[in-house]
Amino acid sequence: MFDSFTLVAATADLADERAARGVADLVEFRMDLATAPAEQLAGYDGELPLLVTNRPAWEGGEADGGDAAAETARLNTLAAALDYEAVEAVDIELAALRRSDRAVGVAETAERHGVDVVVSVHDFAGTPSERAMVSLLSAAASAGDVGKLAVTAADRADALALLSATHTVDAAGERVATMAMGAAGRHTRAVAPVYGSKIGYAPVHAEDATAPGQYDLETLASLVDRLRSR
Repeated sequence: MFDSFTLVAATADLADERAARGVADLVEFRMDLATAPAEQLAGYDGELPLLVTNRPAWEGGEADGGDAAAETARLNTLAAALDYEAVEAVDIELAALRRSDRAVGVAETAERHGVDVVVSVHDFAGTPSERAMVSLLSAAASAGDVGKLAVTAADRADALALLSATHTVDAAGERVATMAMGAAGRHTRAVAPVYGSKIGYAPVHAEDATAPGQYDLETLASLVDRLRSR
């Protein structure tokens, strides 16, 4: 998976999978935003494979990771999701892997299950320097199967720096997924695949966006297809 561009429908309700069929390649199940996530996984009978994410509050999600016990519980929930056949990818934060043996254990369990690991970094405050982004992307890609970097762009220069970093790390043979959040970076969600980004995220329904600046699923699919076909 992720050898070529993969369009991901992000949702906290697996019932949305039916609406994503024929457009998305994969469904990201945001367990931290979901009602009864374990029950949803147990009852899932959709056609699209799943990427499971249990994002902590310290990286923009709603899962409790405020202390060691809560963080372990969050990661245990993520690990339990790996037992489901439909789960083909898991998202783990680079910061978690760097400071938590349990996070490393989840990644190792995923590898044993044949589940791809997306190692993610989110910056909701701004955009690091291009050099720093290259370093973060390289570290994340080396720690898993895909390195994901989402930054917050204040202007076109930030967006351009992200696209340049994407190209640099992709050209080095690493699999990356990048996007700039916010109005100034919105277009990068459609343009980044041209520079090597392997994953695009979009909600099935525009009102259910899980990050600032997301296009809805059909709009992103159309934009990426048109840009990559030129």
